[in-house]
Amino acid sequence: MHRVGSAGNTNSSSRPRKEKRLTYVLNDSVDTRHCAGINCLAVHKSAVSDGSDILFTGSRDGRLKRWALAEDAATCSATFESHVDWVNDAVLVGDNTLVSCSSDTTLKTWNAFSNATCTRTLRQHTDYVTCLAAAGKNSNIVASGGLGGEVFIWDIEAALAPVSKSNDAMVDDSSNGINGPGNSLPLANIRTISSSNNISMHTTHTQGYVPIAAKGHKESVYALAMNEGGTLLVSGGTEKVVRVWDSRSGSKALKLKGHTDNIRALLLDSSGRYCLSGSSDSMIRLWDIGQQRCVHSYAVHTDSVWALASTPTFSHVYSGGRDFSLYLTDLQTRESSLLCTGEHPILQVALHDNNIWIASTDSSVHRWPVEGRNPQNILQRGNSFLAGNLSFSRARVSLEGSTPVPVYKEPNLTIPGTPGIVQHEVLNNKRHVLTKDTSGSVKLWEITRGVVIEDYGKVSFEEKKEELFEMVSIPAWFTVDTRLGSLSVHLDTPQCFSAEMYSVDLNIAGKPEDDKVNLARETLKGLLVHWLIKRKQRMGSSAPANGELLSGKDIATRSHTHSRIEVDSSSENDAMVYPPFEFSVVSPPSIITEGTQGGPWRKKITDLDGTEDEKDFPWWCLDCVLHNRLPPRENTKCSFYLHPCEGSSVQILTQGKLSAPRILRIHKVINYVIEKMVLDKPLDSLNTDGSFAPGLAGPQLQHQVVGDGSFRSGFKPWQKLRPSIEILCNNQVLSPEMSLATVRAYIWKKSDDLVLNYRVVQGR
Repeated sequence: MHRVGSAGNTNSSSRPRKEKRLTYVLNDSVDTRHCAGINCLAVHKSAVSDGSDILFTGSRDGRLKRWALAEDAATCSATFESHVDWVNDAVLVGDNTLVSCSSDTTLKTWNAFSNATCTRTLRQHTDYVTCLAAAGKNSNIVASGGLGGEVFIWDIEAALAPVSKSNDAMVDDSSNGINGPGNSLPLANIRTISSSNNISMHTTHTQGYVPIAAKGHKESVYALAMNEGGTLLVSGGTEKVVRVWDSRSGSKALKLKGHTDNIRALLLDSSGRYCLSGSSDSMIRLWDIGQQRCVHSYAVHTDSVWALASTPTFSHVYSGGRDFSLYLTDLQTRESSLLCTGEHPILQVALHDNNIWIASTDSSVHRWPVEGRNPQNILQRGNSFLAGNLSFSRARVSLEGSTPVPVYKEPNLTIPGTPGIVQHEVLNNKRHVLTKDTSGSVKLWEITRGVVIEDYGKVSFEEKKEELFEMVSIPAWFTVDTRLGSLSVHLDTPQCFSAEMYSVDLNIAGKPEDDKVNLARETLKGLLVHWLIKRKQRMGSSAPANGELLSGKDIATRSHTHSRIEVDSSSENDAMVYPPFEFSVVSPPSIITEGTQGGPWRKKITDLDGTEDEKDFPWWCLDCVLHNRLPPRENTKCSFYLHPCEGSSVQILTQGKLSAPRILRIHKVINYVIEKMVLDKPLDSLNTDGSFAPGLAGPQLQHQVVGDGSFRSGFKPWQKLRPSIEILCNNQVLSPEMSLATVRAYIWKKSDDLVLNYRVVQGR
């Protein structure tokens, strides 16, 4: 599975190490909404009678949000942004701490009710962290489990101790998941990225906080639960057994066997005597841990059970899952009732007084009335059924058509999300991406500005893709994925610097038409302009005029180790951001990167405040933005031969192989032919304009460069009367607007050097 925040380039085999990737995530215009499925929920009851209750949501878009709840409304009061992959679970601990876990392999702690800042990043897992469990409200004990089969038990108060006492490779002190200056971690403990994109880490520990490891799982862990006192922990996953642990020591207590498929949800009663488990075998089981046996099994669902919530007295359970349905079951009488059915699989539920919040694979969150204080009222209405003992009995009942009728038809409150992007196509111009979202809406994005430039509504994606096809060839300088429900644009060095366009094609006013614009360089400038301004302000008058704001040592040493670093001389050190690369400040994109120390992080470009350490950005990124240096690039030139058409009497003063930028237009080649035509004037007059330079293409061939800056002054007066010229390739007349790269890709279609022919257009 693709890991969003971390990867190096795969094409540059000459480099001994993987370079860090820079990703930017394009945010929807409504930033107060989630744009992907909601994986987790946490409800906080206000201590004061007139205070508003709070709901926390964690999403597959990589962010958490805090909602202030009123009777019939929910207002987004904060966005928690630092994780670089799906947020999988979240729990509240202590007075003001929210703990979240993610597929980026980290846990993060946040100021839950104040400024929503990330206070610490906890790194111990080697794979996706899927689930958390917290003890009672007054406790600081949290357990985490993940796909690596690892279970860790954390004392959050100890983990949050000042970094001087806890300077450990697995615990970062950070304001937003980013190391501040002076808080850099010991170099020996940097987490490394393996070639398979899996995040691995050095296990050497320095002094500091280390969680308790509960060792025993051989496979992935998907569910955890803890009793109120924090003394007992249960875990389950793909091994199909419920494991019971002493959470104070991490030692194994016992195993509960009975499920026939993955265990996906667990609950413990406050004392730790009873345990409820939900499984992909579609069964719910009630275990007596003291007796080490299953007391009851409930066949309620027709598919996997993914979410459980119980009443405070542990008398009734609310369950949801892959069958889109929410059921209420009396654990004693086995009576069960279908409360509601949605349109998406249910991932988590949270009881809130007489309501229940439902998180699903949809980006919206729904609240349903469920008589949480007295669930017996619902069962007394008479539309309940008796939960069987075997899952196939429930499935058979469903197939026979006696499916129960839901008690509730509509939720009593919905927090709307934004439809997530599920399909995308990078267009040939390599600046536009066509997307389709879960609502079927098709949009066209300009990724160098991060905005939607066309909303086509609900049209055929394939037809629109064909309609927008352009016969142009521009190197692939970025990759895209939609794993977070939005467009994530990945830049890897050096291939991201392979695409150039002329300023005239980008409509950049006030810039010479023939200036070559490197798309990645200008995009990086647009993304980091806020950081540069803030950094300059912080450094004050001591900053050099040319914008080289680094201490320089690190970047310089890195740069000089790679030979042939190019300085983009066409635009010297201009720090100006051109309009085609200006990103919105209303819905700014977020940057995701691995940094050179301290692991991956994510932050809005407008929230970059200049305090970010230079080690937080990939060195090549800063080298480009601060020093105007680009790494060596391949394929920026195209070699070709220029021959007269068969039977043409026109000859030009050139021989051998020519070379020109890939983006050179055919009309420039036409100008070149006219300039080089053998006429009745002295030949040396055609040699003095300096529009081509001899090269070294072999002893017989003259390797010439067709300059893209030639002929700006127009033709010599006596040439105006000369006939027009056509350029052909494979006997096809080429449009003057085509580039050499386009001709090569769509007309020539061979790997050997391009051959162009020229002829005089008759009758002009």
